Amino acid sequence: MRYVSTRGQAPVRDFSGVLLAGLAEDGGLYVPETWPEFGPADWRALRGRPYAEVAARVMQPFVGGAIPFTTLAALVRDAYAGWGHEAVAPIVQLEHNLFALELFHGPTLAFKDMAMQVLGRLFDHVLTERDARVAIIGATSGDTGSAAIEAFAGRARADVVILHPAGRTSEVQRRQMTTVMAPNVGNIAVAGTFDDCQDLVKAMFADGDFRRELHLSAVNSINWARVAAQVPYYVAAALALGAPDREVAFAVPTGNFGNVLAAWVARRMGLPVARLVIGSNRNDILFRFLDANDMSVRAVEPSLSPSMDIQVSSNFERLLFELLDRDPAATTAAMTRFRTEGRMGVTEAVWHRARSLLHAFRLDDAGTLAEIRRLNEASGYVADPHSAIGIAAARAHPCPGGAPMVAVATAHPAKFPDAIGRAIGQRPPLPPRLATLYDRPERYTRAPRDLAAIEALVRATVQRNAA
Repeated sequence: MRYVSTRGQAPVRDFSGVLLAGLAEDGGLYVPETWPEFGPADWRALRGRPYAEVAARVMQPFVGGAIPFTTLAALVRDAYAGWGHEAVAPIVQLEHNLFALELFHGPTLAFKDMAMQVLGRLFDHVLTERDARVAIIGATSGDTGSAAIEAFAGRARADVVILHPAGRTSEVQRRQMTTVMAPNVGNIAVAGTFDDCQDLVKAMFADGDFRRELHLSAVNSINWARVAAQVPYYVAAALALGAPDREVAFAVPTGNFGNVLAAWVARRMGLPVARLVIGSNRNDILFRFLDANDMSVRAVEPSLSPSMDIQVSSNFERLLFELLDRDPAATTAAMTRFRTEGRMGVTEAVWHRARSLLHAFRLDDAGTLAEIRRLNEASGYVADPHSAIGIAAARAHPCPGGAPMVAVATAHPAKFPDAIGRAIGQRPPLPPRLATLYDRPERYTRAPRDLAAIEALVRATVQRNAA
């Protein structure tokens, strides 16, 4: 399997090269040169298999010859060995034809663990094989940072520095990052939004001298390996509900577009996905685009679902590349205009093509609290704010023909106790393994939204560890 950049000016790489590179040198995102496809017999052969086996089989075409399958399978089994649920990604029925796919049973109680635990082991394998070391830089709106830190803390061949928007995550999300004292971990609280943090990460990658000096790599979903490791849970859920002999639909709360992109990839591989619905909060750029061809950047507004407080959804560029018939020049032009003018203009034909692939839904904070309350009263189910938006999106867009609708539950409710308390009058307790989280000391550095200042802090972290 070979990978090309959405902007057409970066080296073609194999899976290992893409894993370590993260963002392409031309500012684009890596995508497979061709899409693998599974037939009905391939899907049926995966029915009833353990989750780790399904994950390895689904990922194998994306890995290609870069890693032997037996090695990949062992790495994936190890990644999910300590999960908090035997099924890894269990499905819970909420109503007739409405299900929740719970992706929050990993070590940091968020869906980011599903891919990040695999990535930690992939990095270890490839870096050991190459006798190399990297500095992993990431931006987080809440959950990616803690998942990355959990996956890479203490690993011998990687430093990890995470940027998060100061004061814009929940306290649990922040403490999951800042209470990890491993020497190879650094945390920076940036005076700004997640979009600012993401822009700073991209700017560090665009600084060629800095990128080469520190051997930068990425674990945000700009890294293709993250997306590849998210595809399997859509496959596993669909198979459990009757695929490939029955269509299934998914509703996905989304901010950076990586999670729903993985669902699109599963469909592109041949999984019978009848409908994909995007759930947005008040930061509704994706809803506005699909509703009225209005992808214009507005100020990021804090909400009860902070992981979705995003206006620049990086992974949309990968879908845009497909919508534009894989034309790198057209993709570059559209993205350049978007970043310079704050608005992405696409033709009516491209917009209608997007609308044929995706439906959209948005819910404000009041509606989110009402949905959490409704779910609890109707079935006793407690959903975090992000998952509640996904469930509401599923209810708003039922699939014609009676295909089961699966809402992706992305975080454990205990990560957002204040919102849950407001909705149902009870604050959910943290699981026992995180019971001391509020008592642990924190370590992080506050910094302005300034590239030179951020680069100095990253360099200091890496040099400290090298010493």
